[in-house]
This record gives sequence, C-alpha cells and structure tokens, in this order.
Amino acid sequence: MANYANPEVLVDTSWLEENLNDESIAIVEVDEDASAYEKNHIPNAISINWETELHDLPRRDFVSAEQLAQLLGDKGISSDQSIVLYGGNNNWFATYAYWLFKYRGVDNVKLVNGGRKKWELESRLLTQDTPSRPAQTFQLGAERPDLRIFREEVIKRAASGSGAWVDVRSPEEFRGELLAPPHLPQEQAQVPGHIPGASNVTWSKAANDDGTFKSADELISLYGAEGITADKDVVTYCRIGERSSHSWFVLSELLGFSNVKNYDGSWTEYGSLVGVPVEK
Repeated sequence: MANYANPEVLVDTSWLEENLNDESIAIVEVDEDASAYEKNHIPNAISINWETELHDLPRRDFVSAEQLAQLLGDKGISSDQSIVLYGGNNNWFATYAYWLFKYRGVDNVKLVNGGRKKWELESRLLTQDTPSRPAQTFQLGAERPDLRIFREEVIKRAASGSGAWVDVRSPEEFRGELLAPPHLPQEQAQVPGHIPGASNVTWSKAANDDGTFKSADELISLYGAEGITADKDVVTYCRIGERSSHSWFVLSELLGFSNVKNYDGSWTEYGSLVGVPVEK
C-alpha cells in the first residue's frame, strides 16, 4: 500500500465494508467530537471517548496498562481480536489512540486509511445502532516506553541541541502568534514559540484531501525537505500530544523510522517550564 514500510497497519474502507461482521475484528471510533458517534457511525463500531476514557482524570496522564485492559474488556473487546480504529479529521484522534494503545502494549491494532472522512465521501453505510458486546478479558503485551519522551529528557535534548524535533502545529503556533488552534481557547502554555531547532511540518500535510495518507515517496519528500530523515532520533510534539501522534504514526509506522518518540507533554508543558530555551 503506497510503498509504506508497514502497510499492514492500515486497512482501506472497501476492506472494512466487506468485513463489518467479522468477529475477529473490533471496530472502534475515537473522535475529537465525542458526540459524532451518537449522530452516526460505521456499523458495528463502538466508541471510546479520548478525553474521559483514555485519561486518568483528574491527573494529566493516560490510563495505566491495567486500566486500559479493563476498559477494552468492558467494551467487549478481547485480545484475540484485531482493533480497527477510525475517526474524523484525517484520523486525528484515532492515531492518538493508536499511539497510546501501542505504548501500553496493545499489539494487534490497525487504522482505517482515511477514517470517517473517506467513508462518508464514498457514501458508505452509517448507522445509529449501538452494538451490544458481552464483556471480555483483554491481555496486553509488553509496554513500549521507547515510544514516549518525558519532560526531563526533553529539557536535556533542548539544552544540548541533540536529535531532531518535529513541531507539527500550525505555522502560526510555531511562530508564536497563537498558543493553540484558532478554534480553541488561547490560554494553554505560559509563553508562545517553539523548541529551538525544531522543524515545522504541520501534521495535516501528511494527508490527502480524502483523509488518506500520502504515499511514502511524498511523505519522505515532505519531511526530508525539513531535514527529518530516518537516520535521526526524532521527537514529535504539538500542543497536548494528539496531532503529534498522527505525525509519529507517519514517521514510525508508515515510513519505518526506527527511533521516533512522541512528546505528549508538548507545548502546553514545555511552554510553561521555567528557564528552558524558546524560539519564536
């Protein structure tokens, strides 16, 4: 599929339509707008709310491996099934869930290429019916700490100038003109700007108009033009780590870069730290 390093991480909409009733898969919608599922969704899909179910509220952190296994089991998903994720807005929050699932040790997970956007453009069936699934037992594999980077290492890297940074926010956020996407409140971090030396490759540039990912050659050219190549240790970041999960997916899963970490603390955390270097 488009010469990707790991084409098996994607399924296309036609395959999904043919396999909607396949009991070996669990179709899961994770959307920025959690109410979208209630309006309509892909048949046999269940919903996971990224904000209330994937975060260990009231802390700013994700659910633990044990909590995630419990959540998936309670949703009627077993570890024998392949989880097929999709969402709106170029799979923005579906890739967020994908990254978290991989980080916590969910081994068998895939993404619908194009997500809800492509499904709707093709006028495929949508429903309001909610499937009833009996609770299952979900066994996680080994966690993958190599997929995530924390504040202490970020500070060290920023101070030493080591590694490559991909700031996936909009150019306006990168330049320090905004602190968040225009439709969101502008009170997140304490200062605007970006990590010194970061390249700005807006996350959505990796997607085609129908929400599918661009070809491997196009993606290599997109990132290579900013000096982001497979031989470098790469960190992706945005505002809270969701858009950067999409870019992590592109670099790590589609292009096969061997060392890509997602900084989910992102600018909300970094832009509020005292004494760290900042560029505008």
